[in-house]
Amino acid sequence: MATVKEFRNDVRPNWCPGCGDFAVQASIQKALGNLNLEPENVALISGIGCSGRISGYVNAYGFHSVHGRSLPVAQGVKLANRNLTVLAAGGDGDGFGIGLGHFMHAVRRNMDITYIVMDNQIYGLTKGQHSPTSSFGFKAKTTPAGNIENALSPLHIALSAGITYLAQGFSSDVNQLTSLIEQGIQHKGFSLINVFSPCVTYNKINTYEWYKEHIVNLELSEGYNASDRNAAIAKVIETDGLCTGLIYQNKEKPAYEDLIAHYPQEEYIKQDLHLDPAIFEKAMREFA
Repeated sequence: MATVKEFRNDVRPNWCPGCGDFAVQASIQKALGNLNLEPENVALISGIGCSGRISGYVNAYGFHSVHGRSLPVAQGVKLANRNLTVLAAGGDGDGFGIGLGHFMHAVRRNMDITYIVMDNQIYGLTKGQHSPTSSFGFKAKTTPAGNIENALSPLHIALSAGITYLAQGFSSDVNQLTSLIEQGIQHKGFSLINVFSPCVTYNKINTYEWYKEHIVNLELSEGYNASDRNAAIAKVIETDGLCTGLIYQNKEKPAYEDLIAHYPQEEYIKQDLHLDPAIFEKAMREFA
């Protein structure tokens, strides 16, 4: 059986020292190892941005897609080989900016993939512009007088779109984050793990210290019921989205793949997809 070491390779990440993405990478690798998965049975699809490089840092099948398009690629991979464990990963700008439309439809579709977002409230790769999750008044290169746009809340959007597994982690708590990723992978349906992953170079507001002062850990919230969608919505509102842990899970809704008529259990890659020439000729005659 595989261990965490088998999901490591010799590619050295070029993230800034202290970047929260290091902990996200380590948590993904630990989760995959803890679940005894094999690298050849895992695919990690990423988008563009600092976090988009993560697909090259994990020893598994990887695909570095274009900006905002990790989820369509991940869904295509899952449909082609339903027995692969498919993860998608990217940043808040990638997933909740240009990729927001794909995110919404992936949530409501409920395909069995796990989406991990490294949310640092800024565009790091392009040197520090405000992102969709930057707070109102946030000062950055593009908003020197303060951001005049309201921050987008991925938790609210996910819950309103009908997500079946929603969790939020923090780069400084690798044990909790690893557990949330493991649960997301095991969940049958679409899983979002949004991660507060501080950018130490360009975001001097949402720092590790700031999060430690403001985060509410739901694991310490006595009586919280993660299977109650209304309670989840209320908790997100109450904490202004600054909560970590399992926020909501619906185990009853079937995954997209299980609802497709005549969708075979055997992976397409193992099937004979050659078309009988007689069938092709008949079709050509019908449409001639």
